[in-house]
Amino acid sequence: MSNRLAQESSPYLLQHKDNPVDWFPWGDEAIARARSGERPLLVSIGYSACHWCHVMERESFEDPAVATLMNERFVPIKVDREERPDLDAICMEVCQALTGQGGWPLNAFLTPTLQPFYAGTYFPPEPRSGMPSWRMVLEAVADAWENRHEQVVRQGAEIARSLGATARLRPSAEPIRQELLSAAVSTLGSSYDSRHGGWGAAPKFPHASVIELLLARGEADMARLTLEAMARGGIYDQVGGGFARYSVDAAWRVPHFEKMLYDNALLARAYLHGWQVSRVQRLRQVCCETLDWALREMRGPEGGFYSALDADSEGAEGKFYVWTAEELREVLGERAGEAIEYFGAREGGNFEHGTNVLQAVGPEPADLDQIRAQLYEARLARVRPGLDDKRLTGWNALMISALAEAGGVLERPDYVEAAVECTNFLLSELRDGDRRLLRTWKDGRGRIEGYLDDHAFFLEALLTLYEATFEPRFYREAVALAEQILERFSDPERGGFFTTAGDREPLVARRKDLEDSPIPSGNSSAAFGLLRLALLSGEGRYAQHALGVLRLLLPLGMRQPLAFGHLLRAADFYLAPVREVAIVGPGAGSLVRAVRAEYRPHLVLAGGEDGGTETGREDAGSDTGGADEGVRDGGVPLLKGREPVDGRAAAYVCEHFVCKAPVTTPEELAASLQAGP
Repeated sequence: MSNRLAQESSPYLLQHKDNPVDWFPWGDEAIARARSGERPLLVSIGYSACHWCHVMERESFEDPAVATLMNERFVPIKVDREERPDLDAICMEVCQALTGQGGWPLNAFLTPTLQPFYAGTYFPPEPRSGMPSWRMVLEAVADAWENRHEQVVRQGAEIARSLGATARLRPSAEPIRQELLSAAVSTLGSSYDSRHGGWGAAPKFPHASVIELLLARGEADMARLTLEAMARGGIYDQVGGGFARYSVDAAWRVPHFEKMLYDNALLARAYLHGWQVSRVQRLRQVCCETLDWALREMRGPEGGFYSALDADSEGAEGKFYVWTAEELREVLGERAGEAIEYFGAREGGNFEHGTNVLQAVGPEPADLDQIRAQLYEARLARVRPGLDDKRLTGWNALMISALAEAGGVLERPDYVEAAVECTNFLLSELRDGDRRLLRTWKDGRGRIEGYLDDHAFFLEALLTLYEATFEPRFYREAVALAEQILERFSDPERGGFFTTAGDREPLVARRKDLEDSPIPSGNSSAAFGLLRLALLSGEGRYAQHALGVLRLLLPLGMRQPLAFGHLLRAADFYLAPVREVAIVGPGAGSLVRAVRAEYRPHLVLAGGEDGGTETGREDAGSDTGGADEGVRDGGVPLLKGREPVDGRAAAYVCEHFVCKAPVTTPEELAASLQAGP
């Protein structure tokens, strides 16, 4: 018999609907049950692609005896961390403070007044390796609640008072200087793995935001070597494209096999920029293969992109992706020998149970494309990993940014069109009746108020899509979203932005999202988006709010640059002489291509009067970036007063809204962009 989770839409919660545990979703009913029975809340947090979440479910949550203990002594609640990052962050802060570590599954115990008093991660069914069993944890917490109740409540109150330290940070009075960013880059160099690329030891994460920072700062070697090493490794799906979440070893050989939408959006863009800087064709290829994978396998028929593919299939981690040498021979026939050498496969396997994780380590076969196509077709017959088919606003926004920019740079109108379609989906399906952004969509319904990162990522996406299409409606939506961020999330006292809106359900603490790991924080993304919007709009208050974020967080970013890549990237943009480029007039495609021909991390672009018709959009006209008088004269302020020259398209290169004389040829524009102010 199913529990209450059967009525939920989250794939992660639905995975637990048939557990004997009497799970509640987070909400008033569960809290009221805890208060009426004076029982603590047991809040278990995870996500659908989490391998160890599945392990703990099989070992403990499906055990009737363990379930009985959980049901009798606690009010058990299941939470999808991707739907409720605010709850996840609070419980994770407690876990890290009490145990010195974090991860998922995350299991926290709260008083009926929602004060956390204990938390941990995975617990085995039997004691091992110094860890107590899950049953032992349950019995110890239940005993403490019953026999040392006042002490537990006091501990919960003390922990609650300590929470939300991120919201109590004070801004720095130190000026933001280039020397600070140079020192941060130097710190990154000291932890760089010069042999394998990337930073740190196993497990090794891609750190896309750090790669972007290095490319923007002109420190391309570390970035390029990391991108090339990941593209050779097993962390990259050598058959179907797309990246796994991280590598379990330092050399990128063996992945933790789940594929997350956000990683692939961020990495596709990093590979695009890496190609623009280096012109290494493999980087362009990986960018396109990653986006093609997302369009092929992660796009929902109703609109938007799915969230994740599981690591497991048929109860085994990575089974969908690995191959024995014999399987390679069966599929490839006479091609198998050179394919086995290229992919680094071994007769006895390079992974578990005689299987191989494919890597690109040997001489490349002449017919590699056909080999990959054969393997891909054969793999389609396998049992696929579980799919988390909810659409998350923030993660979709990251993919919009990647598709829009890649579409413009690579002249791929299909990418731009996909970005437009996804944006239309978010605008129509993920806003409530008051036009406020929602967090998640599934089964035809948007749910849960959006968080700061949803708003900030979508702000950046709308600006990137505007620059790719010159459709003024995307600029207008960006302005409206920026106003919501300032109105509902800002901290006027200390600067920066809260994770949750001021009118949101109150929790035990109101936090600020700070670190860019593994995805940009809402604060760093808001800062970057507001800086870009300030240059397009001429509204200085947007830049002032962004500066508030930088003053608040830059001291942390200096100490831990690996965790603040996007924040440092925003600071780099703030300090740089940013070019504001306005292109107006009919037939402006060649001028637009001149801008996009090089990697220009310190530039914003506006266009009108046909400026978008030759850049991948065929429906240029009213409200689509084509011949729209409102664009040139009253839509995007950077375009105001900019006129074609003698009936020809013209480009204006400006800094702080002070412009050079207009130019009309791609050669003149390229020279103007290269020259100093």
